[in-house]
Amino acid sequence: MTRLVTIKFRTAGKQYHFNAGELELSPGQAVIVETERGRALGTVVTPPREVTENETPENLKKILRVATTEDIAQAENSAAREKEAFRFCLERIKSRQMDMKLVRAEYLFDGSKIIFFFTADGRIDFRELVKDLAHYFHTRIEMRQIGVRDEAKLIGGIGICGRSLCCCTFLTDFVPVSVKMAKEQGLALNPSKISGQCGRLLCCLNYEYKTYLSLKQQLPKCGRQVKIEGQEGEIVGQNVLDQTITVKLDENQQVEVPLDKVEISEAREKSSPPEEAPASRKRSRGSSRPRKGPRSGDDAKTARSEEQKPAQTSSPAPPAETKRREGKPVRRGGTAPQENESGAPKRPRRKNRPRNRSPKNPPSGDKS
Repeated sequence: MTRLVTIKFRTAGKQYHFNAGELELSPGQAVIVETERGRALGTVVTPPREVTENETPENLKKILRVATTEDIAQAENSAAREKEAFRFCLERIKSRQMDMKLVRAEYLFDGSKIIFFFTADGRIDFRELVKDLAHYFHTRIEMRQIGVRDEAKLIGGIGICGRSLCCCTFLTDFVPVSVKMAKEQGLALNPSKISGQCGRLLCCLNYEYKTYLSLKQQLPKCGRQVKIEGQEGEIVGQNVLDQTITVKLDENQQVEVPLDKVEISEAREKSSPPEEAPASRKRSRGSSRPRKGPRSGDDAKTARSEEQKPAQTSSPAPPAETKRREGKPVRRGGTAPQENESGAPKRPRRKNRPRNRSPKNPPSGDKS
């Protein structure tokens, strides 16, 4: 059995699991833990609980000790030096005219490394900036690029609701938010109303989204025909939270009634008369066109007889050696004309020549 405890390093930061060992810990207690970046000061979130070996996470690190007064004083001293590090880094960014926005500077617990958080539209070449910072602070420097949501989480602020931002108070992880969530809740799709301090959609749009979906399933959709005390009408609106609907009666009168007083009619939404089916239109167009498929036996015989008529009336062409046309000499050494499938001889190929135009030098005849 392993005693597992949950630790966080910021107020609304991500939570990590550690091995508590034999330590007796309580929520809110400060402890010193070993991380991949070095030693850090964390806060206990949940008390230790025993788990089996199968439930134990891989590469689980162990809590070193409970934080002492000296450890807390050292952490406060490092936090005080963060302002100086932020000021100097901001000056170097302005002097080098780098297209980046510095968000925060953070010291590790033992002061062995300084992490600078920044935002930028693209990739930034900060190698020269790191050299300047390392030469001034004489410690390791790390530049970390973050997004606009992480920026709002680090800086904090007040939302349009008048309270502190969710991401910097209790929201540990960001979840995807879409405009569909605002539509389902009937909110105005105004960017200034549904966007947060970071410029993205409000994270709180996700809080009641599933509730609205479950409540909407119990309400009939807009456009359906219903009856209210014997009067027929059409649904034109819904109130999801009150579970009421707005019905438009035949007299152009709108009333809002609860769901239990509505009788849904058999007829559904008003629909226009059905149009002609695509298949029937295809058949009507195809009936006026000649059929391209295989013909019947009588039609095939008639077609073959018509194709053979020109072959029967034409006479066989003379040999190539004796053929004369318009006084032109015949090409000697030619081959006999080939016959096509119907038995008629094929016409010899000739060069393309414009029609209705006589040759420039017509031959006068054979020269002996």
